[in-house]
Amino acid sequence: MLYHLLYPLRFYFSPFNVFQYITFRVGGAIITSLLICLVFGPLLIRYLRKFKIGQTVRTDGPPTHLIKSGTPTMGGLLILVSLVVSTLLWARLDNRFILMVLGGTLWLGFLGFWDDYLKLVKKNPRGLSSRRKFAAQAVLALAVSAYLWFYPSNPQYASSVNIPYLKNIFLELSFVYILFSSFIIVGSSNGVNFTDGLDGLAVGNLIIAAFALGSLAYFSGHIKIAMYLRIIPVPGAGELTVFLAAMIGAGLGFLWFNAYPAQVFMGDTGSLFLGGTLGMVAVFIKQELLLAIIGGVFVVE
Repeated sequence: MLYHLLYPLRFYFSPFNVFQYITFRVGGAIITSLLICLVFGPLLIRYLRKFKIGQTVRTDGPPTHLIKSGTPTMGGLLILVSLVVSTLLWARLDNRFILMVLGGTLWLGFLGFWDDYLKLVKKNPRGLSSRRKFAAQAVLALAVSAYLWFYPSNPQYASSVNIPYLKNIFLELSFVYILFSSFIIVGSSNGVNFTDGLDGLAVGNLIIAAFALGSLAYFSGHIKIAMYLRIIPVPGAGELTVFLAAMIGAGLGFLWFNAYPAQVFMGDTGSLFLGGTLGMVAVFIKQELLLAIIGGVFVVE
C-alpha cells in the first residue's frame, strides 16, 4: 500500500524513491509486524485468560507437559493480524504471488480459527472434523497449483521439480505436478500444526524456514542472481521476501510470549496458515523438495 501511495510521488519528494527497493520494504515489514505483536500481545493474552481459552494437553504425553494445560491458545490471531497488516502496508499489491499468499493466509487462518473456536469456546473436543479440514486445505492447494500450471511465471519449468544440491537436474512431472504441489502445501500446513504445543518449537523453526525461503525468493526474483546460483528464475518472486519478512517479524514478536515458560500458544489459528503459506512459497519459487530439508522438524512431525 505504501509503495502504491508514496512511490509515485518520488518526482516531488525524491526520498520516496526508496520504496522501489525490496530490501527497504523488507526492513519495514519486519519492524511493523514485530511492533504489532509486542504491543497487542499482552492484550490478547489477557483476553484469552479472561475467557479461559486454554490449551488442552494429552494425558498420554510426558508428565512435565501437564503443567501446560490451560495455557492460553489461539495466539495465532496475533501472528495473523500482524502478518496481514504488515504485508498490506509494505508489499506491492499488484504482484500475483502476494495476492495468492494473502488469500491463502486468510483462508487457512479462518479454517484454523474455526477449528479452535469449536474446540475451545464451544467445548467440542473434536473441533472441525479432519475430513472437512483436509477438504478445505485441498481446495486451496489444488486451486493454487492449477493456476500455476495454466499460468506459470516461467513456462520452461512449469511442471518441473528442482532436485536439491544437483545443478540443472529437474524431475519433469507433467500434469501430475498439480497433485504433487498440492501435497506439498497441505503437508506443510499440517506439519506445522502437529509441531505446535511446545514452548517456542513451532515458531522458532518457522522463523528459520521463513528466512531461508525469503532468501531464495529474493534470489529467484533476480534473473542474474538466479542464473549464477543455478536456481530456477521466477519473475516477480522477489516480492515474496516482503511477506516472509513480515512473517519473521511476527514470529519474533510471538516468540517473546511463546518462549519458555510459554504464556500463549498459536493453536490451529496460526499453525495451519503459517505452514500452508510456507508450502505455497516453496511451490512458487520451485523449491518444493528443499522445503523438506529447511523445515525438517515439521516433516518429522
